[in-house]
Amino acid sequence: MSTFGSPGGRQIISKPNPPERGSFPLDHEAECQPIMKQYLRCLRSHRGINDDECRQLSKGYLQCRMDRNLMAQDSMRNLGYQEPEQQPPLKSDASTGRSDLLATSAEKPAEAAGK
Repeated sequence: MSTFGSPGGRQIISKPNPPERGSFPLDHEAECQPIMKQYLRCLRSHRGINDDECRQLSKGYLQCRMDRNLMAQDSMRNLGYQEPEQQPPLKSDASTGRSDLLATSAEKPAEAAGK
């Protein structure tokens, strides 16, 4: 007679796997709870879509946990957050009132070669 429906009476033993990033201690003193609540409110208000506003709150929450040794220090890039892209400065042409993006030095030779 087989045990618990497994064929041949063999018992499959699965080995537990530890979390990828180690332990994640609970915030017993609620030090990061205000940021967490703001993040959850943001998710609710955006119907579960994790847009940029909510992602910034989650980034702040993880930073709060790292600052209080509730999780290991790590770069935000490793946690799935990218640094904001640097926008080139705007130059303003006073005669026309237009604002154009400044061309970088790498773009200028390419434009000259195309003419």
